[in-house]
Parts: sequence; structure tokens; C-alpha cells
Amino acid sequence: MSNQDIRRIDIRRFVAQAARQEQFLEVVGRDEAEARFRRHLDLTPKGAETVPLGAALGRVLAADVVAEVDVPGFDRSSVDGFAVRAADTQGAGEDTPVVLRLNEEVLSAGRVPSLTVAPGTATVLATGGMLPRGADAVVMVEHTESHEEGDALLVEIRKPVVPGAFVAAAGSDIGRGETVMRRGQVLTSREIGVLAAIGRAEVSVVRRPRVAILSTGDEIVAPGEPIRPGAVYDSNAAILAAAVEELGGEPVRLGIARDDEAELAPLVEQGLTCDALLLSGGTSKGAGDLSYRIVSRLTDPGIVAHGVALKPGKPLCLAVTKGKPVVVLPGFPTSAMFTFHEFVAPVLRALAGLPPAAKESVDATVPMRLGSERGRTEYVMVSLVRGADGGLAAYPLSKGSGAVTAFSAADGFVAIDPQAEALEAGTPVSVQRIGRDTRPADLIVIGSHCVGLDAITGRLVGEGLTVKALNVGSMGGLAAARRGECDVAAIHLMDPKSGEYNRPFLTPALGLVTGYRRLQGIVFRKGDGRFEGKTAEEAGLAAAQDPDCILVNRNAGSGTRILTDRLLGAARPTGYWSQAKSHNAVAVAVAQGRADWGVAIESVATLYGLGFLPLQAEHYDFVIPNDRRERPSVQRFLKALTDPAVRERLTALGFTVPEAE
Repeated sequence: MSNQDIRRIDIRRFVAQAARQEQFLEVVGRDEAEARFRRHLDLTPKGAETVPLGAALGRVLAADVVAEVDVPGFDRSSVDGFAVRAADTQGAGEDTPVVLRLNEEVLSAGRVPSLTVAPGTATVLATGGMLPRGADAVVMVEHTESHEEGDALLVEIRKPVVPGAFVAAAGSDIGRGETVMRRGQVLTSREIGVLAAIGRAEVSVVRRPRVAILSTGDEIVAPGEPIRPGAVYDSNAAILAAAVEELGGEPVRLGIARDDEAELAPLVEQGLTCDALLLSGGTSKGAGDLSYRIVSRLTDPGIVAHGVALKPGKPLCLAVTKGKPVVVLPGFPTSAMFTFHEFVAPVLRALAGLPPAAKESVDATVPMRLGSERGRTEYVMVSLVRGADGGLAAYPLSKGSGAVTAFSAADGFVAIDPQAEALEAGTPVSVQRIGRDTRPADLIVIGSHCVGLDAITGRLVGEGLTVKALNVGSMGGLAAARRGECDVAAIHLMDPKSGEYNRPFLTPALGLVTGYRRLQGIVFRKGDGRFEGKTAEEAGLAAAQDPDCILVNRNAGSGTRILTDRLLGAARPTGYWSQAKSHNAVAVAVAQGRADWGVAIESVATLYGLGFLPLQAEHYDFVIPNDRRERPSVQRFLKALTDPAVRERLTALGFTVPEAE
């Protein structure tokens, strides 16, 4: 049998399996999936262990802590001064001091008194020193004056005190027999200080649940290894391991299993010796997916849900065996992390002895239309910014379930009802926050992304400013500035009629600040005779007439798309409707041969080793709402634009920086 015949058989097998969708026999709703999952789990904490105090940070107490000593263990002074009988100081004043005779001992911290403070006497006492018998108060040294009279040492008291003054009584902080901490409490540095104060060198804590983490797939490569075409680095395992630790668990990294049943099955068996098993990838109906097949052999009860009406996260597989959770998460990072936090994180918190996480929601509106797929609850990751009216706008982070950064960059998520086809711009929504930090960033930048902008904001971040940058394209940034939702809008919009950049799009409420110049042009693979030696205009028009010459276009609303449309006129070449969302995405498509040409900036062409035909020097400028210009963070942004180090960095990146205005 030839290799071609074998490939045809593999293709037919894949198509037949995909058509059957045999793994998704029943797609259930989110709540039903969670109910089935929880019904069979043993969520009791995983026993207790004793750890040294130095290893107790972040652990959960397995039992109440009862003090066996008093804190402080004796009456002690809280100031430097003199131990006295309070009654002896009555009537003392600046002009009528009370004179007491000093006992012949000095009580520093840790020294046990040997002499009694009798009426008319006092004892020198340092901060933390033990109060001697007979004394019931301490006079601060600042309110006294000492002198000798013959063989006697005397102290003049110039301010009266009451009983108990400047004395921390034994047991006043913690009393013997007092419960100082409760079971289930998370130990922070404060609690560890209390444990040390009552003499505890060890503490009983909940044993961390051991969570096995296994990545699957022939395409997965461990970080640090050389990447190959079609492969992706294993980010899921690193994210999941860190998330497990954050939730009080102990990650057990099982590595990467190829799409080989003989390799995967024993690793699954190994993972089942832990308290939970998480597999990443292998939940869908692809030809190489084996995780579902192996997990389907589990019993008691085994798989309880495979296929949940969620987006992202439909391929999620939930199973339970012997009370242990076994979860096959989707391979795409955003899907994996969303389903992990929705279904797995609450389970791990319970196993670690932690209470359920508090959920916080805030009201916002969506500034743009969000399309949705009917039949599934769709969760859209969003970033929150505050508008001119004080309300919050929820900007979607529409990077797709395969994005690594979407979950980490999100402030929260919006749930779209399974019966809704879209959320229209301006629709009020409830945003469930991710994390607890609700502080707004010092500077909000919305618009077109550029590595030059990264250099500017990077300088500000290094100076301690918090910056939130949302890459929504030039038109999106301009709209945000008009609505008062940003401090700075980064744009490079050319007016098709006049050819002028940016200024024609302003309103009276907006000001324009000069940024820098970027050279836009056609990018292509070096050596391609269809482009080499030609001008951008010649090459673009010729390519537009060649059906075999594939264009990768930019998204509508971007400045590059406007420039491309001006070049093409009425022509709509092959690939015109493909929309890359960044200059890098254009360059990657061309470099990998998925497209033959596109329009991008020169610095990106250089980065990817592509040929470049100059088309036009565009103006990458900044729109600032007039009512925000005097804000301290905006002034720091403007100052950074003129900073010599920033300007030098922009020049090094290949940009032209105009003279400062």
C-alpha cells in the first residue's frame, strides 16, 4: 500500500469519526454538568499534617489553635521610665514635683526583678522590662529628672500617673486557654506571628491535595525545547500548576503524553494515585485524541458529562472515580483556564480546606456589538474602563479560545444568554470579576497597537505608573476617545479624500499629539519575482489581478486597511476578505506561505525577514480628550514622548521621530 493510499485512509477515518461526533452524545448545560460532577465527588479536606512554622505560610489550619501561655507572660513596661506606685505620684507637677528614691537595680528586658517597689521608691525600667512587685504603673522618663543627694539617687516626678499607666498586663493580649485561631483559617504572615508569640514551632494544617497534571498531544512541546512547524509550547501545564498552588494544592507534573495509547494509559494510571487528575487537550473529536477514550474506561461512576453548552469550553469532559475528580480540559488556553476556574477550582478549594471564593460582579455596558452563537452560553472575557459619565465600559478581549493572554488580561467576563444572537453596543451587562483588584489604571490607552507604543508605555510602567492598553484598532480608539473612555487613543487613520492623517477625524473635544512616523508597505517572501524590483503600486496592482497570488488583509477600521483599500481601488484580490488583526499576523501569514503578500510596517517586515516595498509613511499619533489632558498620568505620557531615551528607542525600532513641538 502506497503512502498516498495510507493518507487517504487516514482522511476517510477522520471524516467519518467527525461526522459521527460519537464523543458528544449529550451536550448538557453548565449547571447540569456541575451538578452531575459534584454529586459523586468526595469534597472533604484531605487529612492533616504537621509542618514547621517556617513552612506554614499560605497553609490552612486543620484544627483550632488554643494558647497554652499568656501573652505577655508578665506585666511589662511599654516605655522607658520608672516603675512606681501610682498613689505616690498624685499631685506631681512641673512646679511641684514628687521626689522618690531609686532602688538599686535596673530592669532591662529579660531581667527578673529582685527588689520590691516600696512606698516612696521607684525602679529604673526599660521598654519591655518586667514590672517589679509593688509597682502598678510606669512614669515616662520624659516626665522626670534624676539627681543625687548624698548617697541616695532620687527621681523627680513631674506628671502623675494612674494605676496601669504604660503597663501591658500579663495575658492582656492573649490569655492561656484562649482560642486564637480557628480551623480553616489561612495562615498569613500575621497569623504566623501570633503562633510564634504563643511558642508554637509547628502547626497542624490541612494536607495539600495532590493534583496530577498531564498535557496530551503530538503538537505539544515543553518550554525550552526547539519549536517545530505546527507545534505549540505547553503553556497549559505551567498555568494549571501555578493555579493549583494558588488554590492550596500541590501540583504533580506528569509531563507531556503523545497521541499514543500505550504512552498515555500508564500516565493516567499514575495520575489516579493523586487526589485529582487534570488532562489538558484530547477532549474533542480529532483523529489523534485519546484522552476521552482512556478516561471513558473509568467507573464509579466514570464520565458524568462530556460536552457542555459553553463557549469557550464545549469539549470539557468531567469524570469521577472513587470520589476523585478526573477532568479533561480543552487544549486551547483560554478554554482550559475558563473551564478550570468554573468547574475545578471550587473543588480544589474544598479539598484544600478553603471556603468558597467570594464572587464580585459590577455593572457595565458593552461599547461595541458582540455577536454570539445560539444554543450555548457564551462567556466573553472583557477589560473594564471607566467612561466620562463614571460608568464602566466592558471591552471584549476577542482573541479567541486559543489565546494565551486573554484570560490573564481580563478584568472579568460577561455571560451571553444561549438564546441571544448578539449583544448590541450600549447593552447593560453584569461583569463577573476575575481577581479582587478593582483599582483603575493610572493611564488608559485604547486604539491601534504598535511596538513603538510599547516602548513609550514601558517607560511609564518602569516609573511606577499603571497602564491599561486595549488594542481595538484606530477607529475603535477614536470612538473610545469620543465617548471619554480613554486618556489616549493611538491612531493612524488616513482620510481617503485628502490623504491627510488623523486630523480630519477630530472633534472639537479632542486634541492631536504628534507621535512618530511608520513606513507602511507591501511585505512578501524574498525572492518572489512577482514583487522583487517593483514599486509597491506596480506590485500591488499586478498581484490583485493574479488569482494565485493570495493577499492577507487587515481588519476593517484599521488604518492599514484604509491604506490597502486605497491601493487596490475597486479590486478585490484572492484573500481580500481574510482579516489579520495586527501587523505581526500579516507577516506570519506571509512568512509561513499561507499568503503571498500583505501591507504592514517596515519594522515587522525586518523582524520576520521579509521583503518590503515602501508604500507610504504614515502618521502614528495620539488623540487626547481635552478634558483629560491635564491629568498627571497624561502629562507623564506627553513628557515620555519627548524623553531622549524614548526617542532613541523609537529610532532604533525603525521609526522616524519628528522634532519635538
